[in-house]
Amino acid sequence: MRWWDALMGRGEPAKADLDALFALPSAAVTLQAATDLAPTGVGAVCFRSAEGGAFAELERDVTQLLDAGGGPPVEVSKDSFGYTWLLVRRTPDLLGDLVTDLHAVNSSLEAAGFGPSLLCSLVSFAAPDGRGLALVYLYKQGTFYPFAPLPAGRGGGQAQRRDNALELQVRGAIGGELEIEPDLGRWFPLWGAPGL
Repeated sequence: MRWWDALMGRGEPAKADLDALFALPSAAVTLQAATDLAPTGVGAVCFRSAEGGAFAELERDVTQLLDAGGGPPVEVSKDSFGYTWLLVRRTPDLLGDLVTDLHAVNSSLEAAGFGPSLLCSLVSFAAPDGRGLALVYLYKQGTFYPFAPLPAGRGGGQAQRRDNALELQVRGAIGGELEIEPDLGRWFPLWGAPGL
């Protein structure tokens, strides 16, 4: 059947390479030099919760794993689309530790058979002038993309908008260090994501 898929132009989906997350601290140095965006110390993992006791127990275990031994407390929230977010906060200078925490969450969910439930992980950045950005890792694609939401206008009357120019600038700055998602249609907005 593989030859038929190849003939029809259907390849196998990219495999997640969670170790790609460990390239973030190096890319963050390049990003800060090019754009003045620095890590905020906030990261999150987003996944669709499965029904049942096994998943609830795994979620508790992952939270306890990160909370244990003086690690950062984990905040759990659900968004309006039904996705669960595990938010981790570290001091901004401990980006390597934050990435390790995010890797541990993803790896635990994957090892327990819940890899298909993983959506993305993000690490937040901010500039002194108030610009903000998240570098988002798409689990199913094994790629990153920048997401830069613009602040809402006064009175909250403006629609949600993003800073496309900044996103493209970031792509150019760190494209040599991270595998950037080539399909801009997959650069999904994460409005209201924890940590942004």
